[in-house]
Amino acid sequence: MSEYVILTDSSADLTDALVKELELEVLPLTFTMEGKNYHDYPDRREMPVKDLYAALRGGKLVTTSAVNVSEYTEMLEPLLQAGKDVLVLAFSSGLSTTYNSSRLAVEELREKYPERKLYTVDTLCASLGQGLLVWYAARMRQAGKTIEEVRDWTEANKLNLCHWFTVDDLHFLKRGGRISAATAVVGTMLQIKPVLHVDNEGHLINMAKARGRKASLTALVDHMAETAIDPEHQTIFISHGDCIEDAEFVAGEVSRRFGIPREKIILNEVGPVIGAHSGPGTLALFFVGKER
Repeated sequence: MSEYVILTDSSADLTDALVKELELEVLPLTFTMEGKNYHDYPDRREMPVKDLYAALRGGKLVTTSAVNVSEYTEMLEPLLQAGKDVLVLAFSSGLSTTYNSSRLAVEELREKYPERKLYTVDTLCASLGQGLLVWYAARMRQAGKTIEEVRDWTEANKLNLCHWFTVDDLHFLKRGGRISAATAVVGTMLQIKPVLHVDNEGHLINMAKARGRKASLTALVDHMAETAIDPEHQTIFISHGDCIEDAEFVAGEVSRRFGIPREKIILNEVGPVIGAHSGPGTLALFFVGKER
C-alpha cells in the first residue's frame, strides 16, 4: 500500500506539537499588517500570537487573504514527486476560497501525476473544528486506514463536527459585516455577547445572545450538553483569542459536567486567519455531536 500524506492549512489552528505528532503537512496561509505579509506557520515563527492580539487591541488592522492555486501546487507537487499520495483537508468553502484553490490544484496535478492518488475535502470547518476533524483523520491513518477510507469518513462525518463560540469585543464582528454598527454599540453597552456556530454550509451564524461574558461561556457548554455524542469518551478541542483563563474555565466546565479527563481537552490559540476577524477574547468549543 502506498504511503500517503494528510495536508491541511493553517486555519486548522493545530499546535505545532500536534502537527509533528500526527505527521501532518500544513500549508501556511498569509495575513497582512501595516503593509507587511506574514505566513501563519503552526510554530508561529513569523509572529507570535500574543503579538498579533496586542496589535489588534492597539487598533491595528490585520487582513487575511486566501491561498492561491499555485501555492497549493508548490506544496503538493514535491510530495507527489516523492511517490506519496495526498489527502487535502481544506478550510470551509463557506468562509474562504481556500478549498476551491485546493480543488483546482488537485485537478491540475491529477492530470500530471495519474499514477498518484490525490483528493481534497471541503471540511466545512474552521479553526480547531477543522483541526479536530484532521486529528480524527490522522488517527485513522495511524491505525492503518487507507486514504480512501479516511477521505470517505471525513466526508461522512464533517457535519457532526460541532463549532460553538463567542466573542468578547463586538467591534471585530461589526468590521467584518457580521453585525450592524447599531447592534455593536447597544450590545457593548448592555454587555450582550453573541453565541455563534458554523452551520452545515460552513457559514458563520449568530445563534443566540447571552448577558455577560460568563453566561456566554457557559452557553457553549450547554450546547455541548444538548448535542454531543458520548461526550465522556471524546477528545475535546478549545481555541481562544489570547484569553487562556476563559479557555481554562470552559475546559473545567466540560470536564466537570461530562466527566472528561482534563488531559483529553486540548487548548490552543485562535490563529490570525480567524482571529483577525473575531478579535481578542474569542472562545470556541469543538466536539462531535448528533448535528451541528
